[in-house]
Parts: sequence; structure tokens; C-alpha cells
Amino acid sequence: MRLQIICAITLISMARAQAPELHLRGGRFAPLTYDKMTPEQKTMTDHLLAGERKTADGPFNVMLRSPEMGDLAQKLGAQLRFHSSLPDKLKELAIITTGRYWTAQYEWYAHKRLALQAGVSQATVDAIAAGRRPTSMTADEEVVYNFCNELLNTKQVSDGVFQAAKVRLGERGVVDLIGVMGYYHLVSMLLNVDQYPLPEGATAELKALPQGR
Repeated sequence: MRLQIICAITLISMARAQAPELHLRGGRFAPLTYDKMTPEQKTMTDHLLAGERKTADGPFNVMLRSPEMGDLAQKLGAQLRFHSSLPDKLKELAIITTGRYWTAQYEWYAHKRLALQAGVSQATVDAIAAGRRPTSMTADEEVVYNFCNELLNTKQVSDGVFQAAKVRLGERGVVDLIGVMGYYHLVSMLLNVDQYPLPEGATAELKALPQGR
């Protein structure tokens, strides 16, 4: 019996030692810890950490409240972010344009850096942050910006803007562009409702846009 107890304690200790340190953050949704998660939440977390992100920062602490939905959403997000037909520069341009639309401070904080690393110019990033049309875009950036800006602000895409995107990106690229915008709408809404905190030392960069923008 004593040996069984020792073995049980050893197994419990090993399981605890193997539990990942997630360091989740949250605003209105309290940060979760792996050891207190349901089996469904652990499954989502395991899938998340096994993917390309290697982190659970951002909306995932909120998504874990609905882990079946969250797991499907994070897989969609990974496909759109890491396996899109869009070049990184155009994909990140679409993401920051969508994040700016929502004034999603953490989304902007996370993807502004990625957009710059992917080749979006500082001037273009600054103009989007200010709610202005950038004036120094490349031809492919202009196609993507026009598409995103028109769809976000009019809820439609005109024939000319659609055709330009189709010629530049192909039909798959147009669909991937819509998909990445749609996913980051979801992410931005989750972050804003949660009032998700920025990392320590970071400051909010975005000001509210005039109503209707």
C-alpha cells in the first residue's frame, strides 16, 4: 500500500511538472491556469502550443471559455496567418487595417511590429494609425488597402476594387484576404470586450476614430 501511495504521489508530481506555464493574461476574463482547465480547454491549449504560435497571448484566454469554438477558431487563425497565399507584407497590412478599424490596442501592438518586419513602411503604418490614407504605398499594398478600406467602411466592394484585387492576388488571394480580415474582426472584438491588457511598459497607441470610420 505504501508503495502504491508513493507511486501515486510521484505520478501526480510528474503531471504537475509537465503542465505548461501559460502566463495567460486577461481583463474582464480572469487568466486561467492549465491545472484548473477542463479536458476540452486542455485540448485547445495543447493544440495551440503545438502550432506555429508557441504562445497563448492575445484572445486565447477568452476563447478558452468556449473551447470547442476556440479550438476551431485558433486553427482557422493559424491557417490564415501562417499558410495564407498572401505575402506576409500584404497579410499584415490587412491585419493592422482591421485592428485600426476596431481600435484594438493589443492587436495593433502585436501586429504593427510584424507589419514593419514584413516590409510595410513606417509612413504607411503611421498613416493607418492616424486614420489617414497612406500616400507612399506600393502598387500591391494599394490594392489591398483599397479593398480593406472599402469593405470595412462601406460593407461592400466595388467592381473596380474587386477586379484590381483579383488581378493582383488571384481568386484565392481575394478569399484569403477576406478570411484574414474576418478572423481579425473576431480577434479584435474578443480583445476589446475583454479589455485585454497591454504588456507591462507598453502604452496604447491608437486614438478613437471619428464615428463612422
